[in-house]
Amino acid sequence: MSLKKILSQDQFSELAESESFLLVKHSLTCPVSQAAFEEYQQFAEENDVNTAYLTVQEARPLSNYVAEKYSVKHESPQAILFRNGEAVWNASHWKITVKSLREAIQAQ
Repeated sequence: MSLKKILSQDQFSELAESESFLLVKHSLTCPVSQAAFEEYQQFAEENDVNTAYLTVQEARPLSNYVAEKYSVKHESPQAILFRNGEAVWNASHWKITVKSLREAIQAQ
């Protein structure tokens, strides 16, 4: 599965029209964020899941938009699972692992 980087609300809105997708927010300067992003990359490679990511430094307005629209407090790193237009699960920091992502996808 290829990783899709998004930068704009238009790109996010396209994803939001799908039945479900996983969004990961991460920072280019934080070691914890880098570790979480590596877990996400491994998960995306091993699973056929609609997924995208944004880097907070490059897409701050989009990151803020997602936090406000879906009432999910911004954190970085952060993984958010969307189903049918709703944020149904999220995790941050060390809680973003291949295992936690897999369990979230299966539980929802």
